Amino acid sequence: MSAPPPASPPSRTWRFTRQGTEVRSLPEVHASIHVPDSSARWWRRFLAFVGPGYMISVGYMDPGNWATDLQGGAQFGYHLLWVVMLSNLMAIVLQALAARLGIVTDHDLAQACRDHFPPLVNSVLWLSCELAIIACDLAEVIGTAVALQLLFGLPLIGGCIVSIADAFVVLLLMQRGFRYLESFIIGLLVIIAGCFVVQIIAAVPSISAILRGFVPSTQILADPSMLYIAIGIIGATVMPHNLYLHSSIVQTRAFGRTPAGRRDAIRWSTLDSTIALVLALFINAAILIVAAAAFHASGHRDVAEISDAYRLLSPVLGVGIASTLFATALLAAGMNSTVTGTLAGQIVMEGFLHLSMPSWARRLLTRGLAVIPVLFVTSLYGAHGVGELLMFSQVILSMQLPFAVIPLVMFVSDRSKMGEFAIPPAMKAIAWSIAAVILILNARLLWDSLMSLG
Repeated sequence: MSAPPPASPPSRTWRFTRQGTEVRSLPEVHASIHVPDSSARWWRRFLAFVGPGYMISVGYMDPGNWATDLQGGAQFGYHLLWVVMLSNLMAIVLQALAARLGIVTDHDLAQACRDHFPPLVNSVLWLSCELAIIACDLAEVIGTAVALQLLFGLPLIGGCIVSIADAFVVLLLMQRGFRYLESFIIGLLVIIAGCFVVQIIAAVPSISAILRGFVPSTQILADPSMLYIAIGIIGATVMPHNLYLHSSIVQTRAFGRTPAGRRDAIRWSTLDSTIALVLALFINAAILIVAAAAFHASGHRDVAEISDAYRLLSPVLGVGIASTLFATALLAAGMNSTVTGTLAGQIVMEGFLHLSMPSWARRLLTRGLAVIPVLFVTSLYGAHGVGELLMFSQVILSMQLPFAVIPLVMFVSDRSKMGEFAIPPAMKAIAWSIAAVILILNARLLWDSLMSLG
């Protein structure tokens, strides 16, 4: 791999140092992927940046999304499709901002927070992000365990234990190079997409109903159960730790560390993540559409568990392979999303705490914290309790979003830190509007939860 062209950073940007030595995010793969120079054809330069977008898109179609999308489709038909679309549009904007931060400042979001905020605020942000990573890992554990049970009859507890082994897949691929890891991710995404193409064709959904579902409605504000699922969809789609992840892995490209080089990198990285998140929109919408066409239309509106969906899918659709494809896609999603948690955990710990831990130890620690509640709930309540825990994990993720979104928007809007790459007023208005929507929805969810307890 060729080294990045030597160049000075743009003026008025951060230089994050420790004892006089510049600290790199994910130093083992930093600037390790060659980028052709400006004389190369545009498609070769674009292909050099393809990869990080698909890695972060994994977090937008993990098992947590399945629970919220299945429940939303079965219970409310196509009505929440606009929420899926809105959450993906929000994700496209926020991930583009995260990539911009990493490319311009050579910081990931965790490093930027540590450098900017006082220790007490950083402690709150770090704990919040760790909670989000555990909640995401919880969804991965449950999704993988359920998929293994559906496909191979493995008990849920056994599947949870087996899921710990996926940490070593990530470690093996990382040792071979970051491109191998990206290729593994993209391969599994192709499997997931292929499975849902077949299921949508088999479900024969109503095109007119789908189009109406993409039209926003105020009905969500009058129905607490619909609002709860909608916030879960947003929490499952816009992943807070993905913002930390994306701001780091875009730095694996050896682009020129000059204003022109950074501008070029922002353009291609934004295109990469936008295309990848459109694929995530298709997957999320496909899950909800299949649930609406198969379960809501046939009267099975109480389907909320992944295992129930697997059991009913083939009989309702009349296609024997439908359930197997569903479980196969779920297993691929669970395996894929493990990468997000692994790398995000490393980035967050090193960025906030300056604490390095071997990747295998960090992964086993995070996965262990996620496995324990799953084992506890499974032993007490069985599969039904695990399904509720999966839904709850997505609401927890949604509650953590402001702790990542607000600092990100602050940083990319600050001209003293971003220089000429600070976002323009129109983009700033859009970004703060997204942050406001997240805060309002979370406040409403918290209020409804408190009222239900009263």
